[in-house]
Amino acid sequence: MSEVDENPLTSLQDDVLEELGDDRIGDIAGLLGTDEAGARQMVGTTVAALSGEAHTVATPHEAPLTGVATVGGFATGGLMAGVLAEEAERVATAVARRTGLPPGAVSRIVETVIPVVLAVLTKRAARP
Repeated sequence: MSEVDENPLTSLQDDVLEELGDDRIGDIAGLLGTDEAGARQMVGTTVAALSGEAHTVATPHEAPLTGVATVGGFATGGLMAGVLAEEAERVATAVARRTGLPPGAVSRIVETVIPVVLAVLTKRAARP
């Protein structure tokens, strides 16, 4: 019997970081003027804000991924991409406030992370 992941958010963050890969993490670090550890932390904070699992990130209202499994799964990726794109500014504002980073740079990171989160969730939904 396999063990169940104790913290699905950590797993989601790990999967998103893996999907991004070292090159894009490096690009994010360059954009933020930080090192790879700082970029990874930024991605983790963004994933947490998107998923609504971050009590450390005060989002203005319900996080965009909350309850997404009840919307027909991720076969409706186009719909979810649209919903997330609409929420990107609010998430970026919350993450910028939490991290103290410039909102413009955070917005570009959030826009980079959203499609990766969708790709990870789509892959997860396709698993047997």
